[in-house]
Amino acid sequence: MTAQTTAAFDAAGAQLVIRGTGARPASGVLSGRRARTTARVTGGGKTWTARFPLRAARWGGPELPLPSGEYRVEIEGAEVDVQLPLRLLHGMRASLRGDRLEIGPPIDPIYDDAEAQGALERRYVDHDAPLENAVFFESFYGRGAGCNPLAIDRELARVAPGVIRYWSVVDLSVRVPDGAIAVAEGSPEWWRARSVARLLVVNDWLRRRYAGRKGQKVLQTWHGTPLKRLALHRPGFDPRRAGAVIKESLRWDVLLAQNPYAARILRKAYAFFGRPLWVEGYPRNDVLRTGDAAAARAELGIAPDERVLLYAPTWRDDRQEIVDYLNPAALAAATGGVVLVRGHSRTLIPGQDAAGARVIDVTGYPDTAPLLLAADALITDYSSVMFDYGVTGRPMYFLVPDMEHYRGELRGFYFDLAAHAPGPLVRTQDELVAALAADPAEHAERYAKWTARFNARDDGRAAERVVARILDSGYVSR
Repeated sequence: MTAQTTAAFDAAGAQLVIRGTGARPASGVLSGRRARTTARVTGGGKTWTARFPLRAARWGGPELPLPSGEYRVEIEGAEVDVQLPLRLLHGMRASLRGDRLEIGPPIDPIYDDAEAQGALERRYVDHDAPLENAVFFESFYGRGAGCNPLAIDRELARVAPGVIRYWSVVDLSVRVPDGAIAVAEGSPEWWRARSVARLLVVNDWLRRRYAGRKGQKVLQTWHGTPLKRLALHRPGFDPRRAGAVIKESLRWDVLLAQNPYAARILRKAYAFFGRPLWVEGYPRNDVLRTGDAAAARAELGIAPDERVLLYAPTWRDDRQEIVDYLNPAALAAATGGVVLVRGHSRTLIPGQDAAGARVIDVTGYPDTAPLLLAADALITDYSSVMFDYGVTGRPMYFLVPDMEHYRGELRGFYFDLAAHAPGPLVRTQDELVAALAADPAEHAERYAKWTARFNARDDGRAAERVVARILDSGYVSR
């Protein structure tokens, strides 16, 4: 007989508590697309209780609320069909309908509709409180706290510890740097921080309405040297898109580029004329010169002597989830290595973790740079990660079964990848396995030309130079 259940939220312990009658179930699991937790089941005989933690620690980090999204409540031998209304807990809000738990960011429901957000937006536009000696950081629309903004944050904290550092996050499952203040997008605190910070450091477009205040500056670090065409250079002229691009770029006061090649493209693609463009290398790549690969591996649970292959494809304009051109478990079996799967940031929320023997899905890992540091080889396609990994000097492989479609219809390229790639281009997984077994030295000449062109300024001190320019320009004070 299937046990019937009741449920409640334990706000003090940030738990979902399910109670039932009869024999104690052997297990209980709360499973989502990017996270799962296991229940602690007690009791038995007449009644039992399953307590599902709504917080978890990943990658050696602190215990944080579960990522926003839908989770299924599964208890062996019990039918979960309970209704619990929306409730604010520690760092999240939650509701239960049947066996589906919905977790969202910690925004009071009173602010969570279009009318309330419109009121907060108008308040933000009219805000005239004094600017703070603060920086508002955002990386990939708040889905993580990494990339160039993270490296700038760390250097700024080192040399100017008095500066307040706000981090925009989609929810409080995002780990922010020590000493920083996380503000959930759309909350009153988020709108306020965005208004009072003297400097905004972002790596993608500014979301929602942006109203720059007198004395407030925006540093756009961007997030990669481009192979694929972007902004005004994308295939097919669309007047609305062109207008949006120009409107967006007018919000930026400074644009950061990894190298002179990227500087030329970004300036034209975003019509970024008459304003400073800093060519200082990428702060996010400093760790590839100065970091500890063993420590990065240890955090991922990988032994020092394991062969590590990082698969990091870019996103596709015609799909939401990561491409399925590679079977990571089969690749691990064929090579004897550990395969790390890193989806693009745009696939983080709609996607689902890959699984398999000797496969670790690191799409939700806080930052890409330590993964590059830990990897013995990179497998990518058209992702700008190719321009970062050159710093390591380790082999690169390009799995590109859809190159004609991607280059000819979806995005287009700025240069011929086949003519300049610092590693082999392959069409199938079998070809990839053969390439991984071959001597990478045959690509040494191309690799040297590649790094000379794209990585000359990635010397381990880019963040130091960028922060020095921030301070010299008076954007914030020590």
